[in-house]
Amino acid sequence: MADSAPHAFGETLAGSHLTPDEEAAALEKGRLLFAAECGFFFGAQKLEQLPPLAGTEIAFAGRSNVGKSSLLNALTGRNSLARTSSEPGRTRQLNFFNLGNRLVLVDMPGYGYARASKDIKADWQGMMFDYLRGRPTLRRVMLLLDSRIEVKQADHDVMDLLDRAAVTFQVALTKTDGLKSPALARKIQEAEALARSHAAAFPRILSTSSETGDGIAALRAELASLAD
Repeated sequence: MADSAPHAFGETLAGSHLTPDEEAAALEKGRLLFAAECGFFFGAQKLEQLPPLAGTEIAFAGRSNVGKSSLLNALTGRNSLARTSSEPGRTRQLNFFNLGNRLVLVDMPGYGYARASKDIKADWQGMMFDYLRGRPTLRRVMLLLDSRIEVKQADHDVMDLLDRAAVTFQVALTKTDGLKSPALARKIQEAEALARSHAAAFPRILSTSSETGDGIAALRAELASLAD
C-alpha cells in the first residue's frame, strides 16, 4: 500500500519524477491550504461588477450537472460552500470564494443546458469571455468533464473559447466512482488526446470523485502549487 500510493499520486501532480518525500510534501501543502477558512465574498453578474484584484484566482467551469458544486464542497470540506441549483442553467453570476487569503476560487456559471435561455448561452460568449481574457490574476481554469458521458459540443466550444482567450485550462474528470478502472483509464487517455489538441490546455488530466474522495487530495495539491 505504501509503495503504490506515491506512484499513483505522481501521475496526477506536476513533475512525474517526484520522490516519495516530495509527493508527501505536496499533499501536505494542499491539505493545509484547504484546511483554511473559505467563504463567499463576492458575486458578479456584469463585468463592471468584478471585485478588485486580490491574488491568484482559479476558476471552475463545466456543463450544468457536471458536479462542480459538489467538487468545490469536497475540496474545501464543507457541505454548502457552493450551492446546487434545483434547476440547471439558473446560476448566472461569477461567485468568488476566499481561501485562507491565499487563493480565490471562482465558481463560473454552468453551460450547455438545453433549456437555458439564449441570454445564459450568450453570457459565455460575452461576459465570461471578457472575464477570462481580461483577468490578470486568473492563473488557471479547471474544466470539469463528466467521466461517465461523452464530451459534448458545448465542452468543445468552451475549450475553443479558452484557446482564444489564451487562458490555461486543465481538465478534471468528475464522478469517476461511476467507472471501473479500465473504463476510467480509457477516459483519461481520451481526455489527454483532447488536451493535446488545444493550445491552452494543460497536459495532465486529473480524475476526481466527490462521492468517494478519490483524487481530491491530488487536486488540492495541484491548486496549492498555483497559490501565492
